[in-house]
Amino acid sequence: MHWTATKCRQISRRGFLSALGGLAALPAFTGSSLAEALLGRSEGEDATIFASAFKDGNGNYGIGLLDDYGQELARIGLPGRGHGIAVAPDKRQFVAFARRPGTFTVLVRPFEEQYPAVIASEPGRHFYGHGCFSADGRLLYAVENDFERARGVIGVYDLSARLPERVGELETYGVGPHDILLTSDGRVLVVANGGIETHPDQGRAKLNLDTMAPSVVFLDAQTGDLVAKHVLHKSLHQLSLRHMALDRKGRVWVGGQFEGSSVQSPPLVAVFARDEEPKTTDIPAALDGKLENYIGSVAANRSGDVIATSAPRGGQTLFWSVEGGTFLGAQAIPDGCGVAPVDQGSFLVSDGNGGLSFVSDPEAPSEILARPPGISWDNHMVAMS
Repeated sequence: MHWTATKCRQISRRGFLSALGGLAALPAFTGSSLAEALLGRSEGEDATIFASAFKDGNGNYGIGLLDDYGQELARIGLPGRGHGIAVAPDKRQFVAFARRPGTFTVLVRPFEEQYPAVIASEPGRHFYGHGCFSADGRLLYAVENDFERARGVIGVYDLSARLPERVGELETYGVGPHDILLTSDGRVLVVANGGIETHPDQGRAKLNLDTMAPSVVFLDAQTGDLVAKHVLHKSLHQLSLRHMALDRKGRVWVGGQFEGSSVQSPPLVAVFARDEEPKTTDIPAALDGKLENYIGSVAANRSGDVIATSAPRGGQTLFWSVEGGTFLGAQAIPDGCGVAPVDQGSFLVSDGNGGLSFVSDPEAPSEILARPPGISWDNHMVAMS
């Protein structure tokens, strides 16, 4: 089945599941019987499809595709633990990244009868778990570790051919790049350099906590030239800047992981713009010291005027207004980490216990839509449509 670009932007649930059904017979996919069951009752219904990495009760890793009711539609097997997922602008393909220091990504094209492609990292590099597409969907930008030189790079992959090809790399002007996104005009790449040096020979050990220098950089997407580089106050040099989301004003909200003393309670969320000094938000007094100094995911709602920041170790998901950075409220979701927008004002939150919670009001109780048995959702979730 072939879809035009226009249809793919607002594809019906029937169309999406039909495409998945064609691939479900491949070894990497399961769940075709569920897809067939849904086809008969959902014709013509526009769907919001979500994707998240998971681990099942048998220790297998994969990507789960979910509908907006929290029901699982299909699974895609992974060779190891997954982390972030990047979705192409036209929604016709997506990439699942290995968790650091993983050496694989998996490219999936659900609307083509093509086996998912595994992309291996270059010698001397490993992936950091995140990436993004170019505005035209032809290129994939993946944050990587040049671990022998202790520097961050962006691997550039050409996806226009049937088999992906690495065509170069860009500097990130920092160490430990964790997340990357493309601005809405498609011209600037934003990278959160976490500042933590690691080497795969030493697993996930952090090698430079005393000299960390996290930053957020803005790069020309065509040339890789440095457009701007921002750091927080030197007192926050151990706040590893990690996950990001764009608000409707084009500013970048970044969640941090503090590597200093556990008795300190630094701000964990900061807002960056290319030509402005960064600003930090204030943790509300009722939650001060209760977030375990860790923000796991950051997401904007569909309109870009509310930001959700999950703190899985503290069991809280916090919500902020883009106007003035005002705190709107928090939801107590144990081990809740993956966050994705459902519509203009609501979010879906996944957790490590398999739960999928719907949040429409930061001050009202969330609704658990589903809890698939034996599933542990990983850190991140994305809206596919």
